[in-house]
Amino acid sequence: MAAVELPDGEVVEAQDMTGLELAQAQGVDAVAMVADGQLCDVRDRLPATGRIRLVTAEDPLALEVLRHSAAHVLAHAVRRLFPDVKLAIGPAIRDGFYYDFEFPEPPRSEDLERIEQEMGKIVKEDLPIERVELPKAEAVELLRRGGEVYKQELLDDLQQREISFYKQGEFIDLCRGPHILSTGGVRHFKLMDLAGAYWRGDAERTMLTRIYGTVFPSREGLKEHLRRLEEARRRDHRVLGPQLELFSINNEDIGAGLVLWHPKGARVRQELEDFWVREHYRHGYQLVRSPHIGRARLWERSGHLEFYREGMYSPLNVEGQEFYLKPMNCPFHIDIYNSRTHSWRELPVRYAELGTVYRYERSGVLHGLLRVRGFTQDDAHIICRPDQVEEEIRSTLRFALHMLRTAGFSEFAVYLSTRPAKFVGEPERWDLATEALRRAVQAEEMRYEVKEGDGAFYGPKIDIDVADSLGRAWQLTTIQFDFNLPERFDMSYTGEDGHLHRPYMIHRALYGALERFVGILIEHYGGAFPPWLAPVQAVVLPVTEEQIPYSEAVAAQLTAEGVRAEAWGRAGKTLRWLIRQAQLQKVPYMLVVGPREAEEGKVALRLRTGEDLGPQEVEEIAARIEQAARSRTAEL
Repeated sequence: MAAVELPDGEVVEAQDMTGLELAQAQGVDAVAMVADGQLCDVRDRLPATGRIRLVTAEDPLALEVLRHSAAHVLAHAVRRLFPDVKLAIGPAIRDGFYYDFEFPEPPRSEDLERIEQEMGKIVKEDLPIERVELPKAEAVELLRRGGEVYKQELLDDLQQREISFYKQGEFIDLCRGPHILSTGGVRHFKLMDLAGAYWRGDAERTMLTRIYGTVFPSREGLKEHLRRLEEARRRDHRVLGPQLELFSINNEDIGAGLVLWHPKGARVRQELEDFWVREHYRHGYQLVRSPHIGRARLWERSGHLEFYREGMYSPLNVEGQEFYLKPMNCPFHIDIYNSRTHSWRELPVRYAELGTVYRYERSGVLHGLLRVRGFTQDDAHIICRPDQVEEEIRSTLRFALHMLRTAGFSEFAVYLSTRPAKFVGEPERWDLATEALRRAVQAEEMRYEVKEGDGAFYGPKIDIDVADSLGRAWQLTTIQFDFNLPERFDMSYTGEDGHLHRPYMIHRALYGALERFVGILIEHYGGAFPPWLAPVQAVVLPVTEEQIPYSEAVAAQLTAEGVRAEAWGRAGKTLRWLIRQAQLQKVPYMLVVGPREAEEGKVALRLRTGEDLGPQEVEEIAARIEQAARSRTAEL
């Protein structure tokens, strides 16, 4: 008998029926079910034993099913309008869905409206979505007759003897599901964009057309999502960055994915780095520096040339020897550790570096500061004894949250990734490390989710995602065990027993990449950085040309007291124009000086929020800005 959990928490036993039959008998409007941790179609028969959970429309998992079904409605509409189209894949994704097609002639953006209208017709038809099981030979023949070459390739990878399809009206598609019961459930949707996508992500294969869409259970949900998308476009760091003179990327002369930091952007980054350095020294880390290139033998020994060659650039020939730009800092830190013997009393050793690394990324995935080819990683490696592991993880978690909260984030999601099918190291060490991670998270009273089998081949890990001001999740902090490199580099320490022992090594990044982190911060704050990060904290604005000498003197005084201040000349512009420019540049403090302020030795303080605080002493304003920067608050 299968134990089935109903939405109200009641558990009933059932057998020899489908999930849908049980749901109908219990008066539950179920759209899917979860069996053995897997999201399944409610049309499936219940397993003989085990625990099942029915998924209703209110369950977050139901949205994944709705999005998958919306992708099929999209493919159905495209097939009606473009009968010769070939279907590829159409999954649910975060915030929506997409489907990849090979069109005889690539569609235009105007075609999205036609496709959307046809989708609306299919929704109104409220066609039942039916699951169809075919023997593999029949499935092959069905796809061959339809000329579905991409589906045939997917089918070749399947080992099942029975192959599932889903049918709605005249449309049928190879799919494992699950899906909602009819097309009428896909009511609140919108197509968003067209893009190119290589089949199976391989640049050597066919370029397909990808159509993106989004769907929600309610009109209000869709409307709110579109509002947030519009706000995200307004905050796009690729637009704000150049507007605020923070950075640029010259694809033609310098190369895609390589960032040029302008003075203002470099100041934001420097403030982050200065804070990072101070906090690392305060938390017991030792800062190290490493070169940008290393000999091929280093990367052979580390395994990068074996496992990561596609992410590395071609070798440099230096006096007949091959050198590679470093994709990671780890081997250098290990070499520093191995440069002398270490006693058990010296551990833990914590090395940290803001190290610039270089990784080959295909041009199609480059994205402003968020995906680049050269970036600075806030890298650290903790080398410790087995008995120190749990406390090191706990302190690292506390440190990470401190750094992220200071940067302005308050919502976090924690994930624990466990041993995958292919791994290095002894299972016993994996178990010890995984339990150390688990106990550390629990001891810090942090809610977490387990991602079974999602660890790297060289160790389990903890990831911390943050939610930005628009509610979007960004993966930042990673705490990663490594059983691979200590073996490859024969790392050791002398134990209390006088014998050599293998230490544990933990990779750790808090911000991740500085470039990506700044890009996230630009969008999180909409370019309006808190005072401690603002590249220009205050501008002095003269009412008339007569006040220019005084405004320059005020700016000089503020600068001498540690405030990042500028005096803006008029050049025939009105005060209103100067204030507007300061607002567009997101400057936190505007200091207006007119004849009275110049005569009294004061300035009139305006905040970028629009508040006018009236005349104040220059020293008073300097103290206000200095206090806001020192406390690293977002308040002005």
